[in-house]
Amino acid sequence: MNTNSFFVAATGQNVGKTTTCLGLVAGLQKRHQSVGFLKPVGQEHIETESGHRVDKDVVLFKDHFQLKESCEEMSPVLFPRGFTRDYLDGRVNHEGLTAKIRNAYQVISSQNEITVIEGTGHTGVGSIVDLNNAQVAKMLGVGVILVAPGGLGSSFDELALNVLMCRHHDVKVAGVILNRVLEDKREMAKEYMTKALARWQIPLLGCIPYNAFLSSPSMKDFELLFQTELLTGEEFRLRHFKHIRLVASSVEIYKSIIVPHQLIVTPAGREDIILATLTRFWDMKIAHPDEDLKTGMILTGKHPPKDSILEQIKRANIPMLYVPVSSFIAMKMIGSQITKIRTEDVAKVREAIGLVEKYIDFDALLSATNSKTD
Repeated sequence: MNTNSFFVAATGQNVGKTTTCLGLVAGLQKRHQSVGFLKPVGQEHIETESGHRVDKDVVLFKDHFQLKESCEEMSPVLFPRGFTRDYLDGRVNHEGLTAKIRNAYQVISSQNEITVIEGTGHTGVGSIVDLNNAQVAKMLGVGVILVAPGGLGSSFDELALNVLMCRHHDVKVAGVILNRVLEDKREMAKEYMTKALARWQIPLLGCIPYNAFLSSPSMKDFELLFQTELLTGEEFRLRHFKHIRLVASSVEIYKSIIVPHQLIVTPAGREDIILATLTRFWDMKIAHPDEDLKTGMILTGKHPPKDSILEQIKRANIPMLYVPVSSFIAMKMIGSQITKIRTEDVAKVREAIGLVEKYIDFDALLSATNSKTD
């Protein structure tokens, strides 16, 4: 039944491969009666209710798209901590790993018209255990679609390395998708990347614009970043913000820059800032009962907020967490944070799907992946 499955790899980390796969599966479900999903090799894993460890992306896809296969079938092989050493020491059997992947693909592909296979990182990831993305694609007999960062020269350079790896393993690169392209450069990138790829006879299948919301962290992300939990406003763990502001100015200046959808980072001892935020919150509530400041707080410093301040924040139900580091360190950590899409973050999942679907040429994709691999 399965005639045009394909493997999705990226040119590097944090390029948006999973985001792209969400849009691909959603778009394909509108064109096929059944679409399967497979993550042959996973690294970041979670434990299911049945006690099995599976790749976290598999849970996301199964839950959102209501896929019929089990998480265990969609995530046959994991690389947990210490796996590489065990493999090199001979405690892991390579044939057993490949058999699991083949069997999983056979089950999923036989039950669906098309299967999207998500790789792990760039094409070379997994080489030390002889299971890199190109090798897995070759083993399954499918072509590869490469997701590259939005750009031209640097993106093409990254593509060159990954295309070379695929060709080394005799795997066809069926197409390229550019992701997170700045809107004012999208048409230029689309035109000239198409020309550049022509030398390899590889089509450009999509040019997805940058979307700030998809890169914006939620309070849940900050909980994980700082290894702590919200002290107030727990029901708003998935709240996102348009602005993240470090407040170290006078309260008079701060009052003039309080806007909705803003995350405030300030020392827990700056009670004047906290109270000014609460005052603006309640003023808005009184004037417009149906509206909300939709703010959040990260309070910093050696000493946590006083109980009296904590109670006032709880009364407003503002999501707030305390981290025992300086505001400077907190902002530095936030700046280096990489935000991933989570299963429970339905708003972000829907945004990703809508964005990717709109900018993928599905006719070209199906034509490129339906041909036999070289």
